[in-house]
Amino acid sequence: MALAQEDLQQIGEYVKNHIGEWIAEQSLGKPPVVYEIELRERMVRVEEELKHQRELMRQGFEQVDKRLDLMKTDMDKRFEQVDKRLELMKTDMDKRFEQVDKRFEQVDKRFEQVDKRFDEMLKRHDKHFLWLIGFIATGVGLVITAIRYL
Repeated sequence: MALAQEDLQQIGEYVKNHIGEWIAEQSLGKPPVVYEIELRERMVRVEEELKHQRELMRQGFEQVDKRLDLMKTDMDKRFEQVDKRLELMKTDMDKRFEQVDKRFEQVDKRFEQVDKRFDEMLKRHDKHFLWLIGFIATGVGLVITAIRYL
């Protein structure tokens, strides 16, 4: 697992603060040449480890980048699927609205037919009413005429 930049800085500070103590402990009883060789060997090992850590961090970042790219392509595919579904829903809704419009047109035609029937019925009733009034008027006239002659 790669270390964060802050962790590396903390480790560096810790090493700076304690390096003097460590060097003093190791140098007791050893000649300076041996001490210097050991110090150089340690420095090489530390540098190699840091190099290894950097490489691990690069690999981790590359893996994260690959994963993000995969997620992006996956999300793009999902958005395309959602777009297709929405388009299908839109066409389906358009068809349904067309069907509803047709039904309203049929209902309008039926109302027009009913209106025509009512108009015809009113005309017939008007004719019948006029005939009835004429019949009544004729009957009243005949009754009045019959009463005068009798």
